[in-house]
Amino acid sequence: MPECQNCGSFVTTAYARVFAPDGMDHPRVCPSCEDMVRDGAEVRQARSPRNT
Repeated sequence: MPECQNCGSFVTTAYARVFAPDGMDHPRVCPSCEDMVRDGAEVRQARSPRNT
């Protein structure tokens, strides 16, 4: 089962297929990672809070 590399939350296979880097099965961040964004090969804190 795919899971977020940052927080370990479950993600759907469809989410992983779209948001995981090519050749990887697990995304680096997910919707459960509040205020975290992908930045190249890294995950960092968002510069401004997300509005949900």
